Amino acid sequence: MGEVATTNAAVMSALTERGTASESIASPTRSETKLMAAQLTEEVGGDRGEVRVLHERYDDLHQRIHDVEWRIATAERAKASVTAMLSELADLGFSWREIARLVHVSVPAVQKWRKGEKASGESRQRLASLLAACDLIMGHYLVEEIASWFEMPLSSAAPVTPIDLYSADRADLVFEFGSSHVDPEALLAQFDPGWRDRYRSDFEVFEAGDGNRSLRTKA
Repeated sequence: MGEVATTNAAVMSALTERGTASESIASPTRSETKLMAAQLTEEVGGDRGEVRVLHERYDDLHQRIHDVEWRIATAERAKASVTAMLSELADLGFSWREIARLVHVSVPAVQKWRKGEKASGESRQRLASLLAACDLIMGHYLVEEIASWFEMPLSSAAPVTPIDLYSADRADLVFEFGSSHVDPEALLAQFDPGWRDRYRSDFEVFEAGDGNRSLRTKA
């Protein structure tokens, strides 16, 4: 009996020691916890950096593919006559003044083309590019009534429109706006870094007591 009691005591002691060891393994010290947290933070930061690089590469690749598609579509569009391209732009809803601005010529020049006068190769290219851009925006981004879309301000905070962007040779921003993947105010900042100061107003819209909207000086 004495040997059995001694054996049982030894087993209990071993189990107690094993339990103590398990508890020490399962419960890291505060310094170990801080080290693990720091390592996890570093890993997360590294992963975010990789994601950012991949996102930038994707955006660059998407832009290059889009440019190639636009050039191919432009070459196809340029096969039509100048009068036919003008008629199609008019059918889309563009005014002669808007067309003139978008292709960097005067309104009288557009009127001469309508009568059959010859346009320069550069002007023909610009007309074809504009039609191709409309094709891509309507086809890829499902924009209806493309002419009125070109007249729509990017944001209520500034009167800048896709016409302004395109006529300033920033068709890339027009396509970005059409994709709806970028904050319009971020596009404004790319187009005009000082746009907030440029279009800042000392007035604000408010709802008057009669329920109608009115203007008042900002406090």
